[in-house]
Amino acid sequence: MKISYNWIKQYIDTDLGYQEVSEILTNTGLEVEGIEKFQSIKGGLEGLVIGEVKTCEAHPNSDHLSITTVDVGKNELLPIVCGAPNVRAGQKVVVATVGTTLYDGDESFKIKKAKMRGEPSMGMICAEDEIGLGVSHDGIMVLDNNIAVGTQAKDYFNIENDIVFEIGLTPNRIDGASHYGVARDLAAYLNQHQNIALNKPSVDNFKVDNNDNVIDVKIENNDACTRYSGITISGIEIKESPEWLKNRLKSIGLNPINNIVDATNFVLQETGQPLHAFDADKIKGKKVIVKTLKEGTKFTTLDETEHKLSSDDLMICNEEEGMCIAGVFGGIKSGVTENTKNVFLESACFDPVFIRKTSRRHSLQTDASFRYERGADANITVYALKRVALLIKELAGGKISSDIIDIYPKTIEDYKVTVSYFNIDRLIGKHLEKENIKNILSSLDIKIVSEDEQTLNLEVPTYRADVKREADVIEEILRIYGYNNIEISSHVKSTIAYSEKPNKNTVTNLTSNLLTSIGFNEIMSNSLTKSSYYEDLKSYDKDNLVSILNPLSSDLNCMRQTLLFGGLEAIAFNINRKNSDLKFYEFGNCYSINKKTQDENPIKKYNEDFHFSLFVTGLKQQASWNIKAELSNFYFIKSYVENIMHRLGIDNNFIDADEINSDIFDYALQYTHNQNNKKIPFVSFGSVNKKILKAFDIKSDVYYADFDWDSVLKILKTKKVTYTEIAKYPEVKRDLALLLDKKIHFEQIKTLAFNTERKLLKRISLFDVYEGKKIEDDKKSYAVSFILQDPFKTLADKQIDKIMNKFIKVFENELGAKIR
Repeated sequence: MKISYNWIKQYIDTDLGYQEVSEILTNTGLEVEGIEKFQSIKGGLEGLVIGEVKTCEAHPNSDHLSITTVDVGKNELLPIVCGAPNVRAGQKVVVATVGTTLYDGDESFKIKKAKMRGEPSMGMICAEDEIGLGVSHDGIMVLDNNIAVGTQAKDYFNIENDIVFEIGLTPNRIDGASHYGVARDLAAYLNQHQNIALNKPSVDNFKVDNNDNVIDVKIENNDACTRYSGITISGIEIKESPEWLKNRLKSIGLNPINNIVDATNFVLQETGQPLHAFDADKIKGKKVIVKTLKEGTKFTTLDETEHKLSSDDLMICNEEEGMCIAGVFGGIKSGVTENTKNVFLESACFDPVFIRKTSRRHSLQTDASFRYERGADANITVYALKRVALLIKELAGGKISSDIIDIYPKTIEDYKVTVSYFNIDRLIGKHLEKENIKNILSSLDIKIVSEDEQTLNLEVPTYRADVKREADVIEEILRIYGYNNIEISSHVKSTIAYSEKPNKNTVTNLTSNLLTSIGFNEIMSNSLTKSSYYEDLKSYDKDNLVSILNPLSSDLNCMRQTLLFGGLEAIAFNINRKNSDLKFYEFGNCYSINKKTQDENPIKKYNEDFHFSLFVTGLKQQASWNIKAELSNFYFIKSYVENIMHRLGIDNNFIDADEINSDIFDYALQYTHNQNNKKIPFVSFGSVNKKILKAFDIKSDVYYADFDWDSVLKILKTKKVTYTEIAKYPEVKRDLALLLDKKIHFEQIKTLAFNTERKLLKRISLFDVYEGKKIEDDKKSYAVSFILQDPFKTLADKQIDKIMNKFIKVFENELGAKIR
């Protein structure tokens, strides 16, 4: 969820810097996961100033260049050579001074002192396309003569500079899915220390101009549509939105379309209420009907994709056909176009379950569905409708030509909650003053209906659907008061506790740390998987699958019986991204059902077992000058299994190894532990069946080990090791052949290379040494591989070439090397 710093400051008057705002939001439950800068023009016109051309003469050595002197408000005039045909003395122009960086898409260049055909040039007089203000390159920009020399271009052109917060919104905080909602939380926190007014956009000026274009509305499914509000605006003009509106939307990653669509998107991001604009002239029969359509009905959405509707999909229809998938996506036939003159605006509230199922069914994730799935506030629809109607009148003209249609069969009332001061202090762990508590509640729009010495009777607004109990209200008080303001008690309050040995978490961490220390990476796959993986498998019978009654998709329709398939998905994903040498491990629960179990308790037939798995594929070791590359094999996975056993104290003297026949392995062993004359099988490992690998399009061998962790837990011990995450972006390999003196050792090359590039050089290896023909007696040739990798992005060719050129220069200067 992207939130603009400048935008929220429209609703709250504060001089707090963005870093302070970020910290407050995180402390109050709206965690800021990232911060990025936004500029309406890349570079923000930094370094560009308004100048006046004082003199302009023809260049003596060119028939198309001019020599100018330009006043930019400094003590000296700048000599600038200009190639524009329209440059003249007396003009006010935009000047890029020396040191300024100009941008052209992803490319940039820096203005430097230069000589052009023998004449000095100390800057550049700019055309509009050179600074991102247009596309014309016919000549330089000539500005109004009233502009003061030395004015910063960014101030004159009113360039938008903003900070954008990336907020990790939890599912219960739909009230934070808007700029006003975020500002409300910020104001509530600040109100503890100062009187901060929250400026809610007013709709008091709303009025109906006439009733010349009335659209009738009918709801056939009141369970799916709890409220529907609408209004018609006639005589509008479709055009481009003003810069302020476009910049607001661009700052949070939305593309401006036109003034009507942009207005609905703006109010959505402002209030959190989804809105939709229909071309009123395309509403056949002048009727809007909220209903479902027949199974298999075809419907084309705004992105020109055809969907086959389910009979459970809620639709916004006219008298003849569907116009919009309710709460998800509009239709191509009823949308606003450049020819639209009249619009019907929808502001509705739909049931979260209906919207979530429809959204998943058609793989349509939109800003509207995101909010409806989490529970939109039915009591804001009319306010949002008035707000967008006034904004459209401002941007596109027109008249409001119908009364507000508002169908609201079952009014949703504020939630009534009683809290006691005693419980507030008890759950928070600190005494809060009554006035402080009341102030926080008031800031959160929670009304105090009545009170006495011990309790408060409250009404919680409907936009906080997650606050319905006393504990929820107390959590809200604590959230705004600040978790960090609760002091840690100096008194130790503890009880003696007994836990069984070994501790499951301790031994699991021990194994995890051991594996990460030797190059493994942990994966966490989804417990939900696809039932098709288990077709025709004897090892994991499909009849034993725990199926999901209402799956999100066919790919997530059952619980996993094994960790194998999740691991293979991760391997396939990485191989497709050129990470082919992989070592993974995973801990996780596996689930099954025994339908034959007879027990009064239905839970008894379900099994939940904790397993641990290893996956190895690709090269066991990289090639070097004296070692050949070696592929992973069965004995490689066997050595890791026995490494774990040794580290955890499982004595090989008490282990039996037996070959097993399994349709998930081509070849496999099973280890059984003999304990007190009981044989406990605890791990099976081997090479994964080629038929299974083919289903994942994996061409290399994969070796897999499956530990029954409940059996292993009986004999484990502990140790902690650090963990390094697997890289998300591909490595890049470059080779150099270096001709060197025989006295030069590879270690010198390696040390120089890492000193030259500490950040991106991951590995360096020597894969060939040559002495002989065509090589001088005191020389030798080294063939060296360099592995480069950026953990945050894919390396570009220019960046790679720049690094390799640095290596070559260092080797030549420091070691006297020659590139062969």
